[in-house]
Amino acid sequence: MLERFGCFGGNITAVGVEGFAWYRHEQTIDTEGVGIEFEERAKAMGAAVKEPQSDSHALDGEAFKVVADVLVEEAGIVPMLHRLFVAPVMDGDVITGAIVESKAGREAILAKRVIDATGDADVAYRAGAVTLKNPKEEMIGASVMFSMSGVDKTRFIEHVKANPQTYSDWAYGEWDVETTGKEDEMFSPFLRKPFEEARKAGIIPENLDTIAGTWGAIYDSGDLTYLNLVHLLGFDGTDPDDLTRGEMEGRKQAMMAVEAMRRFNPGCERAKLRNFGMTIGIRDTRKIDAIYNMTSHDVREEARFEDSIGIFPEFIDGYGILILPTTGRYFHLPYRTLLPRGVRNLICAGRITGGDKDSHAATRNMMCCAVTGQGAGVAAAMSVRHGQAFEGLDIKLVQQELLRQGVRLH
Repeated sequence: MLERFGCFGGNITAVGVEGFAWYRHEQTIDTEGVGIEFEERAKAMGAAVKEPQSDSHALDGEAFKVVADVLVEEAGIVPMLHRLFVAPVMDGDVITGAIVESKAGREAILAKRVIDATGDADVAYRAGAVTLKNPKEEMIGASVMFSMSGVDKTRFIEHVKANPQTYSDWAYGEWDVETTGKEDEMFSPFLRKPFEEARKAGIIPENLDTIAGTWGAIYDSGDLTYLNLVHLLGFDGTDPDDLTRGEMEGRKQAMMAVEAMRRFNPGCERAKLRNFGMTIGIRDTRKIDAIYNMTSHDVREEARFEDSIGIFPEFIDGYGILILPTTGRYFHLPYRTLLPRGVRNLICAGRITGGDKDSHAATRNMMCCAVTGQGAGVAAAMSVRHGQAFEGLDIKLVQQELLRQGVRLH
């Protein structure tokens, strides 16, 4: 398993996105499989805390690094941290490995099958697969996550209870939010008022109206974590110059947000910055043109597929849409959406799988990425074991193994 940073866990650990299943409510029919295992193991290892807006636990992004280490070691995986993918090894249209760069120089790592879980379809794109990308003006905004320490938990929670916010409050500034209506009166750990006051006081520029958002967890120790308050529009996560600007501008805006919280949010008077995420959080870049590209109708109307590799609740978050799975609705994820066109021996997982904007707003979410990740991993193993190419793989072999691993397919 190759990883460019010094830890496994992806968005959870590198970016600091701790709200792994914040969509879950009493009537949610949730996915089952390795994503739930992540959450349960984190709870058992003291790396999770009750999430404020849902029937789930927020994962401690720092402690989950250790949880991920344990899971990797238990599975007998060869860990290869600090390796940056730079090019595929190709034999015609067949990928046979990856070239990486590290402190040791350049290495070629050969493989019978390759899984692209880069988040940006780096492997698929450089191997010659057909990929699609929205203009950066249309991409979902990027974020720099951060946490604060020194918060008076009692005063903070009292203020939250005295000034309850709902998901309808997400419609602010230049953004409109489409809901089904049922979300509008539901509680959300949303923060906007401190930043409005900060603009009036000149702490935040008057025209900067995208600082607002949610907090994820608050601890007895005074740590307020997973502050998802900085939203950067017009940044392309595959452009290193945009990434540079985004990291620096994101940190600048985060410090404005910290000062606004100190001055205008009760309980934060003596708080300070605790940490930034290791890297900027990117929600939207390349996607593969898959054998089957999922559609808005699929994620909104409970799609069913014979080649299902898992389910995901009707949770859509992105492109101005917010739909929460509070009524038991869910859709299937088809195996074909993992298969890129133009490259053989390659399968894809995570937010790069095929689909339109609305479907991406669902499948990009971390728990759904765990569904496609487990599906891709099992498919790769079955492909090697039975000597079948991805495009001709007997889906029943994949489904039988997924069922054995506790995945809900239907």
